Amino acid sequence: MKNNKLVNLEELQNIISNLKTGGKKIVYCHGVFDLLHIGHIRHFEQAKKYGDILIVTLTPDEYVKKGPHNPIFHQNIRMEVLASLDIIDYVALNKWPTAVNTMKFLKPDFYVKGIEYKNIENDYSRGIIEEENAIKEVGGQLKFTDDLVFSSSALINRYMNIFTKESENFLIELSKKYSQKEVIGYLEQIKNLKILVIGEAIIDEYCYGKSIGKAGKEPILALKYLNTEKFAGGTLAIANHLADFCENVALFTLLGERDIQENFIEDNLNKKIKRLFHHKKDSPTIVKRRFIEEVPDFRKLLEFYEFNDNHLDYDQAKELYLHLDEILPDYDVIIVADFGHGMLNNELIDLITKKSKFLAVNTQVNAGNMGYNVISKYSKADYICLDERELRLECLNKKDEISELLPIAAKRVSCDKILVTRGSQGCIIFSSNSIKKIPAFSNHVVDTMGAGDAFLSITSPLVALNVPMEIVGFIGNAIGALKVKTIGNKESIEKIALYKYIKSLMSW
Repeated sequence: MKNNKLVNLEELQNIISNLKTGGKKIVYCHGVFDLLHIGHIRHFEQAKKYGDILIVTLTPDEYVKKGPHNPIFHQNIRMEVLASLDIIDYVALNKWPTAVNTMKFLKPDFYVKGIEYKNIENDYSRGIIEEENAIKEVGGQLKFTDDLVFSSSALINRYMNIFTKESENFLIELSKKYSQKEVIGYLEQIKNLKILVIGEAIIDEYCYGKSIGKAGKEPILALKYLNTEKFAGGTLAIANHLADFCENVALFTLLGERDIQENFIEDNLNKKIKRLFHHKKDSPTIVKRRFIEEVPDFRKLLEFYEFNDNHLDYDQAKELYLHLDEILPDYDVIIVADFGHGMLNNELIDLITKKSKFLAVNTQVNAGNMGYNVISKYSKADYICLDERELRLECLNKKDEISELLPIAAKRVSCDKILVTRGSQGCIIFSSNSIKKIPAFSNHVVDTMGAGDAFLSITSPLVALNVPMEIVGFIGNAIGALKVKTIGNKESIEKIALYKYIKSLMSW
């Protein structure tokens, strides 16, 4: 049987208009309401005292930015639970990420938030300011309730079994040692650092198809073509991740001399990033084209590299050398993403290691450089971020414990801060011969492509500011969990989404 309280926004707009004509005062609340608790009920009871009719809208699942586990309950279930409360008169699903446009559409008399939002410092998104402006614009008032405050995230973490026991224990201990404000404060501190990202630009192209069987006369898998997506990858993605956290980000990269894809790059690179582009002779901009069976499962079948991985000629290498020699001293943090495709020769690497104030490096292992692109190309670094395979390749060791290999790599590169990413097993941090494992927080994986780059991008400036490595690893794993739930580099890591996820992880 249909619950008459459940309406869409258009219906709710008509209902409110009629009620206001009849002299009724409309009170409006908005939120996720993933796990309804006594704090919510007290909030609704106090809110309704401001008027006659209480309406509530919910954030749609797609806009809930509290991490891979959230929301726990589907939007339809959340709506149904709210509609079952006598205190609430109408429930609707929002169309937008926040309540700002909804208020302008519905024009309530009062917008009511919990007391925790009264202190603007508690709202990192500063959304309450926009919401207050919106309710005033329609002639309404912002009000705050003041009663019991419970954390839905804490209740979910404690009682919904969303983490492994190892992850739960780590998060509880971390939350005792550091406050949410302290951890997020570290991220806020990187805002004013001047950061230079160095390395190849890569266009990631995903060609999707649906398997239709084996070709009639040859042992070939045949797919029905569906569509193609392109993403800004390589150092383009790294710079994009940084752009929401840091005010001053520059990208020193190598595009092609032909097939530059300039318009695509311009459209997909954050506008605040300073472009320091060079163009490799007789080369295209690198494209890595992946063929993917999208239906019924997301499976990568084949990959083409469109590139020229020869080293730069003498004149062009000198051109890059002189440019880098001029600008390196201007930056606080240098992040080198070395994909091993011919941009960085020994002379450039030597210059970077000597003139960087703080150097963070990843040497990626991929099909185009297997066995040749190892971290000991760099004589020294202040921070190294590798995956397990890259560390093992450096040490030529497949079997021994990572804890045995880390001191070897640290000595070879004169680096005392190393972080090793391990996918579903989390990461391992090495700092001044101290080694600690940090578990992963999510096993919800859509696509791992670009996760290491995202990890490197935000953890590097944190290490530059001497943030405790335990916190660096925690934040890195949070970034990884957010990154692997999206396809490719379709979305960059957003600061507010990361802050909300950190608060969720640290609520116990």
